[in-house]
Amino acid sequence: VQLQASGGGLVHPGGSLVLSCVASGFTSANYAVAWFRQAPGKGREGVSCISGSFGGLYYADSVKGRFTISRDNALNTVYLQMNSLKPEDTGVYYCARGDVYCSLRSGSYRFWGQGTQVTVSS
Repeated sequence: VQLQASGGGLVHPGGSLVLSCVASGFTSANYAVAWFRQAPGKGREGVSCISGSFGGLYYADSVKGRFTISRDNALNTVYLQMNSLKPEDTGVYYCARGDVYCSLRSGSYRFWGQGTQVTVSS
């Protein structure tokens, strides 16, 4: 099982980024895949999740209405569209694979990608 996160970068406040998480070694449509982030000096925070059952979508309150998670089953890839970015969205973003159902608790996830840096700054 491997997850490869990419798409991070430097963006101005109000800007947008799309993160990608390419899965290998398993079929992402059958499992919950989540995005987490970790700001400097802070713990890992659950951002969003797409479940392996009926593709249910879940978001942290801090990103609702601004972030959208989606999945391309043909490419075995999960995306995180991030709009209206704020400086507090800055951090390293990780994708992770859990079981079938979503959770925004990091302890529910066994497999993790390497992380991609997102910096929101003017």
